[in-house]
Amino acid sequence: MEHLNSVTLRGFVGNVRIMDVQDRKVANFSVATNYAFKNSNGEAVIETTWHNVTAWSGCKSADITAIRKGIAVEVEGRIRANRYTGSDGETRVIYEVLARDVKIIDTQATCENGQ
Repeated sequence: MEHLNSVTLRGFVGNVRIMDVQDRKVANFSVATNYAFKNSNGEAVIETTWHNVTAWSGCKSADITAIRKGIAVEVEGRIRANRYTGSDGETRVIYEVLARDVKIIDTQATCENGQ
């Protein structure tokens, strides 16, 4: 049985931090995704989840310096768990997506075409 660690996210960019690491750039940014459903009372609910993403320049990505807060992106990559011990001695886990591909989605073109 083959094991697979793959994720595709489509959402809007939140915070962005772009840094130089040796001769490459790395972008750390968050992506918000929404899940819509009806609760037990039949009311529409939208659940927003924020995902931490890391993308390195040179991978199969758009120019990572073009990533800005509020733009729509599609991210393909894998999930990695980072464990650390907090100041209270408790072990914590942060999940991040290591991007293999980042595409900037042109939402304006979709709106202009009336779709």
